[in-house]
Amino acid sequence: MRVRLTEIALFLACLPLAAAYATDGVQIDTPVGGWRKGSDEGAHFMQEVNYPASSVNSATDQANTARIAGQIKATPKDAGKPARLIVNGISMPLKVQEDGSFDRPFVFPSGSNSVEVRNAEGTAKHRVQFYNRGSGETAAKLRVVLSWDSDNTDLDLHVVTPDGGHIWYGDRSSANGGALDVDVTTGFGPEMFASPTPLAGEYLVYVNYFGGGSSEDEEGAQTPAQILTTAQVTVITQEGTANEKQESFIVPMRATGELTMVKKFSYP
Repeated sequence: MRVRLTEIALFLACLPLAAAYATDGVQIDTPVGGWRKGSDEGAHFMQEVNYPASSVNSATDQANTARIAGQIKATPKDAGKPARLIVNGISMPLKVQEDGSFDRPFVFPSGSNSVEVRNAEGTAKHRVQFYNRGSGETAAKLRVVLSWDSDNTDLDLHVVTPDGGHIWYGDRSSANGGALDVDVTTGFGPEMFASPTPLAGEYLVYVNYFGGGSSEDEEGAQTPAQILTTAQVTVITQEGTANEKQESFIVPMRATGELTMVKKFSYP
């Protein structure tokens, strides 16, 4: 009888966890909550680019401490919008594979971090909080994130640095360590510029509407990408410190070839 009661107790203890997962439908495999040593080897920021269909991707040797991976259950195969990823308050699109899996690199700053993933409908979510005890990677002191609301559309992030450097898909790294992670050509983004040692002075942030594609249904019919695409640009300075500041800007992009200056700011 004692064994039987123990089995029942264990079963009942597991019920809340099972119910929570069934309700949420979102699973984050990495990162996990708690205290941990930050990422070092295998923490790649720049990602592989494969034209013409380039998207956010993780290297095969990407460290688990520098990636966000998991699963969203019951993901519609014909979903017209991506899931949402929110890292330390920064919201960005998260493209999910047909099997519901997601996997993208992210080099986290030292200190407290939070990661939340929501399904495309916003009806299910999973949040993880953890503390990085320092790492071999230097945290970004300046980060610029571009995302947009249309699939099969190519927007490009351009950052001009105080020394006249121009970071864009044609030249993704600067002499002082700043870099653009990936050139996303398949819609939604995000594209992210980050610098651990930003130069003091004036920065210019531009968004270019490079082009829009079309989607194809099961019968081969072509549907043009939406004409009006709304971009969001978020500028984060002193990330992970008491002086962290975030600013977000909404930018309507109406025509292929359009180049819009989103923000001019001084650092620090």
